[in-house]
This record gives sequence, C-alpha cells and structure tokens, in this order.
Amino acid sequence: MNVFTGNPNKILNYKQIAKLLEIRDTAPQRMINDVLNYLKDKDDLVEVYPGKFKLKSKGGYVSGTVDMTQHGDAYIVTDDNKEDIYVSKDNLNHALNGDYVKVYMYARRKGKRLEGEVVEIIKRSRKTFVGIVEVSTHFAFLNCGSKDMPYDLFISPDKLKGAKDGQKAIARITDWPKGSKNPSGEILEVLGDPGENEVEMHAILAEFELPWTFPAEVTRASDLISDRITKEDYKSRRDFRTVPTFTIDPADAKDFDDALSLRRLKNGNWEVGIHIADVTHYVKPKSIIDQEGYNRGTSVYLVDRVVPMLPEKLSNFICSLRPGEEKLCYSVVFEMNNNADILDEWFGRTVIRSDHRFSYEEAQEIIESGKGELKDQIITLHKLAQQLRAERFRKGSFSFERVEVKFEIDEKGYPLRVYWKENKESNQLIEEFMLLANKRVAELIGKPKKIKTNPRTFVYRIHDRPNQEKLESFSYFIKRFGYNLNLSSKKKIAVSMNKLVEEVKGKKEQNIIENLAIRTMAKAEYSTLNIGHYGLAFQYYTHFTSPIRRYPDMMVHRLLDHYLKGGDSKDQKNYEMRCKHSSEMERKAMEAEWASVKYKQVEFLADKIGQIFEGVISGVAEWGLYVELLDCKCEGMISLKDLYGDFYEYDEKNYCINGKKTRKRFQLGDQIRIEIARANLAKRQLDFLFAEE
Repeated sequence: MNVFTGNPNKILNYKQIAKLLEIRDTAPQRMINDVLNYLKDKDDLVEVYPGKFKLKSKGGYVSGTVDMTQHGDAYIVTDDNKEDIYVSKDNLNHALNGDYVKVYMYARRKGKRLEGEVVEIIKRSRKTFVGIVEVSTHFAFLNCGSKDMPYDLFISPDKLKGAKDGQKAIARITDWPKGSKNPSGEILEVLGDPGENEVEMHAILAEFELPWTFPAEVTRASDLISDRITKEDYKSRRDFRTVPTFTIDPADAKDFDDALSLRRLKNGNWEVGIHIADVTHYVKPKSIIDQEGYNRGTSVYLVDRVVPMLPEKLSNFICSLRPGEEKLCYSVVFEMNNNADILDEWFGRTVIRSDHRFSYEEAQEIIESGKGELKDQIITLHKLAQQLRAERFRKGSFSFERVEVKFEIDEKGYPLRVYWKENKESNQLIEEFMLLANKRVAELIGKPKKIKTNPRTFVYRIHDRPNQEKLESFSYFIKRFGYNLNLSSKKKIAVSMNKLVEEVKGKKEQNIIENLAIRTMAKAEYSTLNIGHYGLAFQYYTHFTSPIRRYPDMMVHRLLDHYLKGGDSKDQKNYEMRCKHSSEMERKAMEAEWASVKYKQVEFLADKIGQIFEGVISGVAEWGLYVELLDCKCEGMISLKDLYGDFYEYDEKNYCINGKKTRKRFQLGDQIRIEIARANLAKRQLDFLFAEE
C-alpha cells in the first residue's frame, strides 16, 4: 500500500512492484499477485487493465485558490476553508498564484498531509504580467521574477512591440502548450527603463492590474457633466449654506468628500451635520463613468500620487467640497447634547457651502491653542468626538493605530526623508463622526424595526472575530515583553488589547506588536450578509462617507436613497457579487500601495550600503530574520546563509532561531545593529548583515 500511496497516479503490475520492493526471488514475486487481488477486493486498489492496478482515490475533486510558495510548489485554499491541499510544482499543470482551480485529491497517506494535482484552471487570477525584457539574436524573454509568475515568457521578435533589452514591459500569455515549461507571450506595452520613478510606479500599478489613466471616452463623458445647481436641486434639498461648515483633510489632498457643520439649537442642544459629496447625483447607474468606477473599485494611493476612482473633473472639482463653493451633498444630521448623546437624527440630500478648508495640522493647532478661525465649532466638535471615542472603547472597540510611513520626495520622485504620521485629536475628530455616520446609516437600513419588515439588501462593512489559535499565539509572544492579554471574553480581549496599545506607545517593540496584533485579526470586507464589525464592536456598519474614492459608498448612497423613498429590497445576489469585487479591488490597491512604500524604502537606503543602523527583529522565518530599522521604519532581511559561525534552526512556536553550537538565540523583538549589505530595487528587497562589533 505504501508503494501505491507514494505513487498515486501510477498504474503498476506485479513486476514493477517487485522491483520497487527489491524482491528478486520468483516465489515472493508471484505472491504479489495474490496481494494485489486481495487489496482490490478490499476496495483499496482498482484493476485498470488485467494485471495492472492503481490506487483507488478516496478523495475526489475540490475547487480552490492557488497559494504558491517561493519554491514554486503550492497549497490550494479550498472553498470550504477546511484543510489546504499541497500540490507539488510538477503537479500544478501551469496553474499560477491566485488562480482558481479544480484539484484531484490523492488518498491520504497515514500521518501525511493532504496532497493533490491540478486538473483544470477554472479562472486565471491575472491576464497580464510585468517584467524585464531579455533580448537575444533570435528570441526574447520577459523575466517576471515574481511568485505570481515563476516562469519566463517566451516572446518572438515580431511580438516585442519595440521593447529593447533591459526595459520593463507588460505582456500577456498567448499560448502554453501542455508539457511545455515556458508559456509564449506578446508585449502589450513598453514601460521604459528600470529605476525611473514614472516607470517603477506604472510597473507597480500594472503588476496589480490597476490602471493609471482613464480611457478617452470616460474623460469626454466627465467633461460633459455640468456643475450647475438647478432651482429644482435647491427646492428638493435641505439648505445648510448659512450654517458654519468646514473640511479637515491631509495638507496635500484635493478630493474633499466629507464636511462637518455645527450650530446651537434654540433648546441648547447641538446640531451636527456630516455632509458627504453627492457623487451619485452626477454619476448615473450603468453610465460609462459608473462602469469605470465599479471596475476600479477604489482610488489607489501610491507614495507619490493618487490614481483616482473617478475622473479628475468629478473627484477634484465638481464633487470635491471646496471652500467658498456651493455643493450638493448627502447628509446625516444629528441633534446631540453636551454628553454626545444622540437625541434625533435625519438622513437626506442637502446643499452646503464650506467656509474653510483645514489641514489636520491646522485643526490640531486650534484644538491645542484654542485660537483660530471657526475655533468654537472645532473645539466643540472635538469635545463631542472624544466622548464618542471613549464610549466606543467602553463598548469593546479596538484602538489600533498603525504607524503610517510617509516620504518627502523631490521633483523626480527621489525620497529625501522618511517620516511617519501620528494620529492626533484632529484625525480623531473626523474619524469619530465618520464612524458614527457609517454606523447609523447601517442601523437605519439593517436594524429590525418595531413594525416587522422583511430584511432589505444592503452593503455592509463586516469584520469577523479573530482566530482563537492566532490570539493565543500572540498572547504567548507578548509575555516575553512583560505584557498580558485577557482572552476570557470579547470585551476583555478588547480592553486588554487597547491597554496593550497604550503601553507599547513610544517603545522599540511598538510597531512589531501593533503589526502582529493586526495580523491576528480577520480582514474587513464588504458583504450583503451582515455579521457585524468585530474590531469596532458595531453590530451594524457600512461605508457611506467616501463616495469619491470608494465604489461601495456609491452603492450605499443609492440603496439608502431607494429605501428612504419606500423602494422594495434590491437583488441580493447581484449586490453580493459587487461586494466581492469591491473587496478584491481594495486588496489589490492596498498591495500596490505597500509595494510603492517598499520601493521607496529600498531607494532611500540604496546609497547607504555599508552604513550601520539600529533595528529590531520584526519577523522570523525558516530562511532568515526580518529587521525593521528604528529611525526610518524600513525593513530588510538577514538571510540564514549569511549567519556565519553556527548552524541556526528555526523555532516557529517561539518566533526565534537558535544556534546549535553556541546556543545563541535571535527572537522577534530583539534589538540589534545591522549593516546595509545590498539594495535590490527590481525586487524591492533590502539585504542586511549583522554589524561587526
């Protein structure tokens, strides 16, 4: 049986088995036939041809997504999310990372992992690939050098599209015959020479199949949209033009999609208006602009640019809530007392006029000094926001605030300085009111009413509870730093996690512990099936406040408007499909964003080879140690093969590596001194060495 389970695809006769078992005598060889027939009767083997047997599979077929390793083999993440199926490189049959495939499962060998073979590629995860062109006399290759495409694409000279040796280009597969190791392809677009900022940023977008320009017909359609507000618009909307209103955004922002207004009511309470750009007034369903926005799903924020979801005329002008201009909005208006209790609420379309555009830094100055334009409104809203925040944490919301790495870059895109943004009270002011608006919109549609009504299809932002195993592993790890987590209930997890976030502030292990804490959590996504938002401790939550840069917010605006007018529930399957697409595009945008940060980090350190830096071990793997530099948050790796003088073994459970002879241990969180050894811009990789004492 071991012979057959070790060769699940082979058809074997008694002679082949005798050879594998090294049985040379005739009598025992004949006995093999009896054993084969016995195993056939036992239903362990199937007789394919007379005297020829094959293992009878007890697994069958499953479908799932390919998760390829750096070595070229893969695990198939199945649809039921049960056990992953291992597929060797030779059995992938041209399947690539992220592809959705059908897998034939082999019968499991005792004590072994589940294995299988790809029998059908149902859906390719990507259609195009980015790489470096290598041109020879009679042929060329596109070398992608990535996990997503571990094979070179063969390009015939007539399909090079003018690409020269060493240039970066985008290509697609045209043919991949069975039995052929390399696919054939054609160049679709030449990006240019590696190392140039424009080329590299476009290459990152292309790598994640994200666009960087709008089709001409989409731009033309946006140019035809009028920004004129009609008499009917004024008549059908609540007028906020005389109410003190302002925006707070990053200093370099151009798309202002949310504004706040505040005024005191006659009864002494506060009227707080959360005004969101009414994008869906201008972008009609099924229009060419709407389809383009849906395809993109989100704006993409690279280090040096924004690739908007909507054309510039809409995102930066017509829909942007610019100061001194009358704008159409979709608003949530609350009546609140001094304790930030909500006494009344209203949802509907409005017209506003922003009095001032603040940067976060300017608003923070007013909060700290008590001086400046609209100071009374900003300070009052700040006090209300802090009460909302305290109440949110009291109810079990998490307070993760990841360090956001930023770059000061010159006119050619070269990074001059690395710094990181702090989350101050001005950020929290905006954050709390946006969270509140998103929550109350979701509750309005999703929460069961006193009068029983059927559930209505809606777009929720959901966040599942974390994996218990991951939480326990994280709790075990932080004990070595002297921190503890209480895992006895959801609320106690949140309280102790928030306490941890406070305790690590300003310490060398802050970024590592915060990143690890976030990794223990599930990923937030869009869905029509509401399971609540675990991280925020909200039973109902959606995205309503950023329709200029997120397509799900446009869906929410349209659904809210439809239901406020008494409309019937929309088709759930259609919206669930749109939610899945939006979640996927958000994931791609975030990966592209991180790739651009990584590229700039490598570029920033490329001229610092041989220099010594203080760092902290931020990751441990069987191939090396990841180290984050303390002063610039750049991360690189010390390969195990570069650790001389001992043989080091990886201890996965304790996040460390141990020296066999010296017993020296390197553990996650250890502070060390490193030397910059190599900076590979093409692969966005930094190699470090231990600094000599």
